[in-house]
Amino acid sequence: MNIPDPDLDRLRLARTEGVGPIAYRRLIARFGSATAALQELPRLAAAGGRASPPRVPSRADAARERDAVHKMAGVLIFLGDAAYPEALAETSDAPAVLAVQGDPALVCQRSVAIVGSRNASANARRLSESFAEALAEAGLVVVSGLARGVDAAAHRGALRTGATIACIAAGLDVSYPRENAALQAEIAQRGAVVAEMPPGTEPQARHFPRRNRIIAGLSLGTVVIEAAPQSGSLITARLANEAGREVFAVPGSPLDERARGANGLIRDGAHLVESAADVIALLPAAFSRSVSQPNLGFAAAESTYETPVSERDAVLALLSSAPGESGELFIRRSS
Repeated sequence: MNIPDPDLDRLRLARTEGVGPIAYRRLIARFGSATAALQELPRLAAAGGRASPPRVPSRADAARERDAVHKMAGVLIFLGDAAYPEALAETSDAPAVLAVQGDPALVCQRSVAIVGSRNASANARRLSESFAEALAEAGLVVVSGLARGVDAAAHRGALRTGATIACIAAGLDVSYPRENAALQAEIAQRGAVVAEMPPGTEPQARHFPRRNRIIAGLSLGTVVIEAAPQSGSLITARLANEAGREVFAVPGSPLDERARGANGLIRDGAHLVESAADVIALLPAAFSRSVSQPNLGFAAAESTYETPVSERDAVLALLSSAPGESGELFIRRSS
């Protein structure tokens, strides 16, 4: 006799073909549990005109995924659990399940996201590190996406004085980009790595906007440091705005294409900030369902894979139209 396992059934429902985060939430609300929803799926599929019911992972498949996460010293946190972050749960398409490696309590603490250009200038990297270091020292958890450039700098700065969360677009056992593998391992030991995808999942272009909504949803506010007009960082800022969170932007030179996105956010109503103290002063004391944000008029932006760069490209990327320190012009292979 198969005794129902609520966690396995929730994982099975979350991984069922055609059941995204919104459908998962609606099914649970309608039928009261994942077990009941799974039993009703064939009937719902037939009523919807499908020739066959959606593919549902077996209990053995779900158990293997859970075991794989546990072997990495990770945990699964389901929407509706007390351990699930309230701020993220309030977003309309909150993930049905999060795999967390490291300290799972961090996802429920006051946090601020820092995002920005992958081919960031030396000044932007330095700003990202200093912002993150000061925010973490003030007791805030710094959230970012473990990308090259601004993201990696934010994680490193936060680790100097406090905690950081890396939201990734792959499974917990996949390092992307590869040069940040050591940083990802350090965050797993000293902070938390969060993934929506099951172990073994390689990142695809469509996964990055999904990762961005987790970054925005976990955070009380999002700081944008250098972002081109079509940057994926603007997706995160838009999602933060739609979720009623604060949006901050660091101004940059109008001569630098990478500053246009952040400057545009400021023009459209985002908070102009020049230091971590500015962010802290404008940050709400806690997540509130009553928080509302102005419509910042974001343009659509596509998130893409990170493309390898040559050493020449890496040097040029560190340059900007603003003055910097000559000692910073070197190749940061680990960024």
